[in-house]
Amino acid sequence: MAKEENAYILGTDKEEMHRLGLQHQVWSSEARQGWKIAEFGPGQTILDLGSGPGFCSTELAYIVGKMGKVISVDKSKIYIDYLKHQAELQGLNIDVINNDFDGMEIKSQLDGVFSRWALCWIDNPQEIIEKIADAMISGGVFVAHEYFDWSTLQTEPHKENLAKAIKTILEMFRSPPGMIDIGRRLPAMFYEAGLEVISTRPMAKIGVPDDLNWEWPDSFFRIFFPKLVEDGVLDKEICDRALAELDELAYTEGACIYTPQMVEVIAVKP
Repeated sequence: MAKEENAYILGTDKEEMHRLGLQHQVWSSEARQGWKIAEFGPGQTILDLGSGPGFCSTELAYIVGKMGKVISVDKSKIYIDYLKHQAELQGLNIDVINNDFDGMEIKSQLDGVFSRWALCWIDNPQEIIEKIADAMISGGVFVAHEYFDWSTLQTEPHKENLAKAIKTILEMFRSPPGMIDIGRRLPAMFYEAGLEVISTRPMAKIGVPDDLNWEWPDSFFRIFFPKLVEDGVLDKEICDRALAELDELAYTEGACIYTPQMVEVIAVKP
């Protein structure tokens, strides 16, 4: 897969594609629970905001069926092309939009919207929420999964260099343009956009060695720490020690990783 500059913070190569697939396995059950609350179903038109390679889009396309439609929006051409190919292979009704959220044009009336880690990376989430709300039908439902508190990411036992590297990431994520902990602000933002919040649900994962909840942050660290070194943000010695400590943790009895605290916020358009 060709390298794509500036599309994703972790890139869009095969390694990151695999990580996103792993990530989806960890969070897919949470997504389906939100879709059930929202009553996503056959014949509906659902927007997948920030679809990436489309792991959620394809599941949603099976849910809405032949008479429904999924609209997938992502700024990565590599991911959109991949999703388009998958839709053709599987005979799924998915319309793709290769654009950022500012440039996307929503020409259909939306029965539902799903976003996961889409709003935390932009500098105008309120504007985008209002733009989407305008395209929703009365009774349309918006399901959002975002970070509530990224700082909860930690390991037990504590590892000094791993903690330093994680802190470096948090400081980076808390700098503009995004709002990494936007989940805590979503209810107010939905109400500001004229939507009514009908459900909020905390979502947390604790990983232990050799399970998917562990593999999710583990794969993130192994890809992102070296990128921080390349960008001059993280000292290489700290990076090397952090990765060595990560290896040690994997063979430590009773070790665990508590991942960033997530929240699901579901809102309906009156």
